[in-house]
Amino acid sequence: MFKKIDFSLVLKKITENHAYRVRDAFMQAENTYVRIDQKKYINFCSNNYLDLAGHPAIKKALVQSLDLFDVGSGASSYVSGYTRLHQQLEEKIADFLGRPKALCFSSGYLANVGILQALMSSRDIIFQDKLNHASLIDGALLSGAKLSRFPHKSYEALSQLLLQSSGNQQGLIVSDGVFSMEGDCADITQLSELSRKHNATLYIDDAHGIGVIGEGGKGSVAGFGYSCDDVPILVGTFGKAFGLMGAFVVGDDSFIEYLTQKTRTAIYSTAFPPAIAGALMKSIDLVMLESWRREKLLSLIAYFKKKMQLYELPVLASNTPIQPVMMGESYLALHVSQVLLDQGFYVRAMRAPTVPEGRARLRITLTAAHEESHIDALSEALANAFFSVKRKKDE
Repeated sequence: MFKKIDFSLVLKKITENHAYRVRDAFMQAENTYVRIDQKKYINFCSNNYLDLAGHPAIKKALVQSLDLFDVGSGASSYVSGYTRLHQQLEEKIADFLGRPKALCFSSGYLANVGILQALMSSRDIIFQDKLNHASLIDGALLSGAKLSRFPHKSYEALSQLLLQSSGNQQGLIVSDGVFSMEGDCADITQLSELSRKHNATLYIDDAHGIGVIGEGGKGSVAGFGYSCDDVPILVGTFGKAFGLMGAFVVGDDSFIEYLTQKTRTAIYSTAFPPAIAGALMKSIDLVMLESWRREKLLSLIAYFKKKMQLYELPVLASNTPIQPVMMGESYLALHVSQVLLDQGFYVRAMRAPTVPEGRARLRITLTAAHEESHIDALSEALANAFFSVKRKKDE
């Protein structure tokens, strides 16, 4: 006889471990503010880094696209869901990133899971940074390949793993460009050199980099002269800096054509709405034309870091919009998050299993919609809450 899953017991354990997740339903979102149950908060959790999600020109492009096509795509891209707008979007993002060709997905998760399954098999081996995004880890596990994980940004450890594992098999090195919970950046130069030395393929997921960092907002690999030979697989998302939804992979013609034939998450998923594709093309234009958004964001990042230093708060070293303030224990992160919420700041606590046990944090994200006055107010409230909790803990 089988044993039924006791969901109430599982939920009880999740709650006891301070890992219970709550979804807050926003009543309204406007620039950097959100409303929950009629109360207004300054949002420091959004990945809408360039403040494009509510841009009037993007909204207008969305509406104009609805005049051409239905609200939904109606089918997979391989049946009848692929429109001229989807095709133009793929051409535009490939051109923006200086790659021959692109393939779009409905989400970054679907992109990573699908690509890794399409590329690798049980005969192969995948090397991943331990702090890579969950979609990369899950994609590797689902591919059936051997998964070998190295300590965060320990490229010496990666080198040793590559030496020990070389053989008659495909080797794939996979890393985030910007790590979503740490805010730091991978060393693309070292990764590229190691991949070349060991004849392994390099895969970079630059979801949090493209649009925000690099020359012209072209991400972690921009400005270094890396070609498709150096970084053959480059994945990005439209759900962060571009302000909408969906994801893409760019590469050379044969690679992208291979993926169009083999990637199950693209073949068997309904294509995202044509109007989204139309709106995304306008978003790419704005990323290219309005460089002031990145400039303002970089200025705010520097200002935030100075405030954290002034208040002696334990923030990780990051030069990106992701600024993690370390709490350690999950219950502390939850408590400080609630104190900030009571004072009008929307800041979520990140706990295990999203981050390693004992490494709970407040993941503060900055956007071009913020002002220095917002950072001033948050910093003071954060310092008061953090040191108040610390004093109680020490007593």
